[in-house]
Amino acid sequence: MASQKARKLRPNDFPGGVHPPENKHQSTGEPIGTIPLAEDLVVPLLQHSGATALPVVKLGDDVLKGQKIAEADGLISCPVHAPSSGKVVAIEPCAVPHPSGLVEDCIVIRTDGEERWCELEYYEDFTRLSPVELLDKIRECGIAGMGGAGFPTAVKLDPHGGMAIDTLIINGTECEPYITADDMLMRERAEEIIAGVKILSYILDEPERILIGIEDNKPQAIAAMREAIRDTRFDIVIFPTKYPSGGEKQLIQILTGREVPNQGLPANVGIVCQNVGTARAVYRAVRFGEPLINRVTTVVGQALERQRNIEVPIGTPIRHILKHHGIHHGLMQKVVIGGPMMGYTIDDESAPVVKTTNCLLVPTKEELPPAPVAKACIRCGFCAEACPASLLPQQLYWYARADEREKLQAYNLFDCIECGACSYVCPSTIPLVQYYRAAKGAIRLAEEEKEKSDRARDRFEFRKLRLEKAEKEKEAKREARRKAAELARQKREQNPEVEESKAGKQEADVVAAALARVKSRQEDPQQLLARAKRSLSSAESRVERMRNKLEAADENQRDQLSAQLKAAELKLQEAEHKLTLAKRRVDRDPAREPNKEENSAAVRAITKARAAAEARAQMSDAEKLDADVEALRNRVSKAQARLQKARDENDANLEAFETALEKLQKKLEDKMREQHSAQDGEP
Repeated sequence: MASQKARKLRPNDFPGGVHPPENKHQSTGEPIGTIPLAEDLVVPLLQHSGATALPVVKLGDDVLKGQKIAEADGLISCPVHAPSSGKVVAIEPCAVPHPSGLVEDCIVIRTDGEERWCELEYYEDFTRLSPVELLDKIRECGIAGMGGAGFPTAVKLDPHGGMAIDTLIINGTECEPYITADDMLMRERAEEIIAGVKILSYILDEPERILIGIEDNKPQAIAAMREAIRDTRFDIVIFPTKYPSGGEKQLIQILTGREVPNQGLPANVGIVCQNVGTARAVYRAVRFGEPLINRVTTVVGQALERQRNIEVPIGTPIRHILKHHGIHHGLMQKVVIGGPMMGYTIDDESAPVVKTTNCLLVPTKEELPPAPVAKACIRCGFCAEACPASLLPQQLYWYARADEREKLQAYNLFDCIECGACSYVCPSTIPLVQYYRAAKGAIRLAEEEKEKSDRARDRFEFRKLRLEKAEKEKEAKREARRKAAELARQKREQNPEVEESKAGKQEADVVAAALARVKSRQEDPQQLLARAKRSLSSAESRVERMRNKLEAADENQRDQLSAQLKAAELKLQEAEHKLTLAKRRVDRDPAREPNKEENSAAVRAITKARAAAEARAQMSDAEKLDADVEALRNRVSKAQARLQKARDENDANLEAFETALEKLQKKLEDKMREQHSAQDGEP
C-alpha cells in the first residue's frame, strides 16, 4: 500500500544544481563495521549549533558509558555524554574538526576497556509519555542534527510562536559525493529509523504528511525503507539524483513545492525536517535510554587500504580510525571532513569524530587533484545557472572582494547554503564559496561588535542617569540640612537663653556618652591578671631554653646566644613587673577614686572636653564665633604643615591633603564672613 502511494507522489524540481561524480560504490561493499576502542577519547564540549556545554566532571573522575559529563548552557545547546567508561585525564583545549583549525575545550577520557554503562532510563511504549516529556528526554540525551550543522533536535521539534506543523520530512537524500553513511544506515537499520519517525510524528501531534525523501541512486535503501513502512501512513518519495537535493530548503521544494522565505525556517511554512540518522538516534534514546555517543561515519579514499562505513564512538581520534583502515601517508593528499563539495580540510589528525562527522575522505592527488590557480572572472554566468538558491554568485563575489557588506546582505548572502555548485562549474576555478564564508564571518563579527558596543553604550547611559539621580538626592539632603540649620538659627535669635540652655545640655549629654564608652572599654582586672601570668610563663620558658642552649653551645655561638639570653631576661623582668601591677589592680578597692597614675589619656581628654563645653555654654554668640574662627585657623595652619610635608616627601596622598586644606579654608572663610556680619550688625 505504501509503495503504491509513493508512486502517486510527483516530486518537484529546484533551480540550478550540478551532477558531480558520485563515487558511492567504494564504501558500500561491506556492512557497517566497527574498530577497536581508542585508548583516549577526546570529547569536545561544542559539537552542536549554539552555546558550549558546561563540564559537570572534574579531573580524575571515573565515568561510566553514557554518563553526562557536560550539561547544556541555555536553550540552544546540548549536553555531552561519555562514549565509554574510564577516567577523566584532562579538561583542556584540543584540536577539533572545524574549518578554522582552532582548538576548543574538550574532556579527555582514558578508557578502561570495560564498556561499563551507567543506569539508563528507557520506555518500551513511548505513547505513555507526553510530547513535552519526550522532548525533555531527547534534550537530555544530547541529540543534535546528524546530517547538517548539528542544531539541537529538541529545539527543532518544538517550534516557537505557535506555528502549525502539517508536514514532517525525513531526509535520506545524502547527495554529497563519496558519503554513504545514511545509505548504509537505511539498508541495515531501516526498522529503527521508522520507529524513530513514529516518535517524531507523535511529538509533532501527528502532522498530515510524513514524507521520506530518497534519491533514486539508492535502490537497496529504498527497498529496505519500503519494507519498514508497511502498515504505516508514511510516504517514500523517490526523485532524480542531483546535487544539492539534500539541502533542507531544496528538499522541501522537491517534496512539497513550498519555498522557505529569505532567512526563514522550515517551520515558517509548516514543515519540520530531520535526518534519518537523527530519527534513529531519537528511537535509541527513548527505547533504550542511550544518549548520542556514537554515529555511523563513512571512511573512504584511495589513500586507504580499506573503505567502508563504521559505527564509531564520538571522541575517537581521526588518526586512530585512519590507522585501522590502512592509511598510506605517502599517497595521501589531505584529510577532508565531509565530501569534496562542502567538506573542509583538517591539518591535525588528532582531532576527534563529533556528532556531525558523517565522512572522512582521504584522497590521493590523482583522485582529487589540488585546485588550479584561480583566473580572472570571465562573466560567463555558469555560477548563476548552477546556484540552487537562485542567487547571483558573480555579484556576491565582487561585493565580497570589495567588502561591501550592505550590498552583500541586500543580495541575500545568508541564503547561500555553501554547497559549492558555483565553484564546481566556474571555468576560472575561483573559490567562490571561500569568499562567501569569509564575508559571512566578517558580517557576523561586525554585528557582534555592534551589539557589544550598543550594550556598552546602554550601560554608560544608565550609569550616567544613576549618578545624576544620586547627585540630585545628595543636593536635596544638603538643602534640607541647610534649611534646618537656618530654622535653628532663627529660633536661637528669637529665644537665645532657651536655645543656649538646650545646646549646653546636648553638649553635656555627648560628653557623658563618650565617657561611658571609654569606661565600658576598660578591661576586666581579672583578664589583665590572666594575661600577665601567661606572659610571665612564656618568658620564663624562653629564658630556660636560652640557658640550656648556651650551656651546650661552642665558642663560636656563645656571644650570639649570650645576647639573646640577656634580651630574654629583660622580657622576663618586664613580665614580672606587669604581673605585679595586675595583682595590685585586682586587690584595689573598686569604689576608691582613681589616683593620678590610673587616669588614662582618654579620661583626661573627656574631662577637658567637658570643661570646654561648659565654658562654651557661658559664651555669647559673638564669643562663640570668635572661638570658632580661632579654632579653624589653628586647623588650617596644621593642614598647611601636613601638606608641605607631603609635598616634600612626594606622598601618594598629596591630592587628598590638598582637598582637605581647601575644605578647611572654605569653612574658615564662611565663618569669618559670619563673624563680620555679626560685627556689622552690632549697635
